[in-house]
Amino acid sequence: MELVYDEAKFTEMVVYIAGRLLGDRAGGTTKLNKVVFFAEFSHFRRHGQVISGCEFQKLQHGPAPRPVMPVRKRLVAAGEAQIREEDFLGRKQHRLVPLRDADLSVFTDLERQTIDDVLEQLSGLTARQVSDLSHDEPGWKLTEIGETIPYAMAGLVYRQVSTPTSRRLARDAAERYGFVVPADA
Repeated sequence: MELVYDEAKFTEMVVYIAGRLLGDRAGGTTKLNKVVFFAEFSHFRRHGQVISGCEFQKLQHGPAPRPVMPVRKRLVAAGEAQIREEDFLGRKQHRLVPLRDADLSVFTDLERQTIDDVLEQLSGLTARQVSDLSHDEPGWKLTEIGETIPYAMAGLVYRQVSTPTSRRLARDAAERYGFVVPADA
């Protein structure tokens, strides 16, 4: 399968996700990068297609989209976004703050649903927790620092991770169907 990078779509995805992360205290650059990664790889895993097709590189703190810095700089230079430095738990956090709404017409309903699902699933997690989750991905484990993480690795089997959202959904389903809920769930 040939992957084609769509920079316009990637730009709108970054603007959309950054806008949605404005209400998230941990919604700085690291979390933005990981949401983009999980959205792209989840969509590929579920539907066999990418959203924007951007490349990801392995960095020490997890995968990052290669084009994010140039796109960010263009958004700031065009007056469509700004970078705000914030303190989060005694650490500097750089947050992309969109000054315009994302053009959602570039996304299919399935693409938008995948992005929204990932945002919901990672809600409430810190950048460190989201980075740790990304380190469980086979693509991150099987590449070297600086290398491109192939989308084909999205299909590799990996251990299921447990998040606060997945645990809550498991408890809700167990209660709904009358099953016993384990104490550690």
